[in-house]
Amino acid sequence: MKGKLILLTLLLLGFGIFVFVRFYILDNQNAFGRVKIVSSPVASVFVDNLAVGKTPFEQKYKVGEYMLKLIPEGTATDTASWQGKIKIYKNALTYVNRELGSSDLTSAGEIFTTTKMEESPKTSNTGEIYVETEPQGAIIYLDNDEKGVSSLILSEVTKGDHELSVFLPRFLRRTQKINVDSGYRVNAVFKLAIDQSSPTVSPTDTKKNEKPEATASATTTGTKIIISDTPTGFLRVREEPSISASEAAQVKPGNSFDLLEEQNGWYKIEYEKGKEGWVYSQYAEKQ
Repeated sequence: MKGKLILLTLLLLGFGIFVFVRFYILDNQNAFGRVKIVSSPVASVFVDNLAVGKTPFEQKYKVGEYMLKLIPEGTATDTASWQGKIKIYKNALTYVNRELGSSDLTSAGEIFTTTKMEESPKTSNTGEIYVETEPQGAIIYLDNDEKGVSSLILSEVTKGDHELSVFLPRFLRRTQKINVDSGYRVNAVFKLAIDQSSPTVSPTDTKKNEKPEATASATTTGTKIIISDTPTGFLRVREEPSISASEAAQVKPGNSFDLLEEQNGWYKIEYEKGKEGWVYSQYAEKQ
């Protein structure tokens, strides 16, 4: 009898391992999503440094993170290229739109992805929208109704089509139509282009303003920063000083770190022993 129980236990354990391998490991390895890329002007598309075509571009990729690069084609020699990391999610579309200007300051665009909500929505037939902007602090509008400033999570958004818009003084407004599904979150990352018609700011002035920051990066010894309150309750640490860079970690309001470097509105910190990253200066105070 004891031998039969042991045999039955082994069979059940083997079946459990089979189910785990079949439906979790193998399923994730074979999972795919889609990426759609549009740009103005037309650009050559590189995925992980491999030329795959030109915009408009749409293709199926395995779930994971990829390095995307867009290089303007033809006579657009005075147009800046763009590079950033994107994520492909299972059975979901990653949408990338870039308007390439003469420099990063005059370029704009957005990246949209859709992911399953971590928790079921409290209200039926609703989803979420998470909005990040570069620069941060842009005003967010949903269906022409002001909702707050980025970064921001919009909860209990009614299922269906909506108009999402972001605006920051001295930058050009960005507007996109989106669709919200019940139980899903739309992740939106907007890059704003500077408004060259603004009498108070120009690309040349901005570059001049960057020089003192570059000098300051060499004199940050002994300076500390305190993480301020954020709409999400945490602040993302990026691998590079850019909102499109990969997330390395998250730090909480009230945490204190040594300031290692300062660059274009970003602070470099050591968030863990031997691990460094960048946080946006709007949500951190020097001490």
